[in-house]
This record gives sequence, C-alpha cells and structure tokens, in this order.
Amino acid sequence: MLPSMGKWLMLVGGVLLLGGAMLWGVGQIPGLGRLPGDIYIQRSGFTFYFPLGTCILISVLLSLLWMLFGR
Repeated sequence: MLPSMGKWLMLVGGVLLLGGAMLWGVGQIPGLGRLPGDIYIQRSGFTFYFPLGTCILISVLLSLLWMLFGR
C-alpha cells in the first residue's frame, strides 16, 4: 500500500513540476499573453486580466499535438 502511494505522490509531484516549468517558460515567449482577444481592464486601484486569446491558442495547439501523437 505505501510503496504504491509513494509512486503516485512522485508522479503527481513530477506533473506539478512540469506544469510549473511550462508556465514559467511560457512567460518568456514574447507576445504570448498579449494576443488579440486577451481581456485587460485597468482602472484606478483595480486591474483585471484574462488571457482569453492565449487560452484558445494553447488549447488549439495542445489539441493538435494530442491528435498527432495521442494515437
């Protein structure tokens, strides 16, 4: 029981590590996060940002990769 739980914890930790590295690396790509369709509202004392265009682009790219390599 405990060895299998340890393997699952290592797997979850690895997935979180890869996800964090990807999010950190995406911030280094110029232009990503400032695409048309990204919502950015700035008022006095309030800022709202939702990267809708970026989310759609990443979703399309991941879907294409899944279709190509998922089979």
